[in-house]
Amino acid sequence: MQRRDYIAINKIVDEMNMGIKLLGDTCLDDFLSNELLKRALGMTCINVGELVKVVTDETRNAYPDFPWKAVAGMRDITAHRYQTLKMGDVYNTIRVEYPKLRVKLIEILDKSGLDNKP
Repeated sequence: MQRRDYIAINKIVDEMNMGIKLLGDTCLDDFLSNELLKRALGMTCINVGELVKVVTDETRNAYPDFPWKAVAGMRDITAHRYQTLKMGDVYNTIRVEYPKLRVKLIEILDKSGLDNKP
């Protein structure tokens, strides 16, 4: 794995951590009525997707069980169809998918043999 991929994946994990933290134990109804939180977590989905797009094909191909394309696709939907975006999908992404994906990314980082030092 190239160092730039390692750095990008670390940033993805950080973004996911932030999204999970921001959502906290907020229920769906409270999320849907909180415009600030919806916008913040929509931006988190965009940031995660942008970072996924910079991961090289070499790394993506080495870890085909991670849904690279789906994560990038969520970014595109969130960025380009925000006004018609189903915010329940954003909620589900942060609440259900991010914790699982985060674990997979940490495993990828651990297997890389690299660390976060320059």
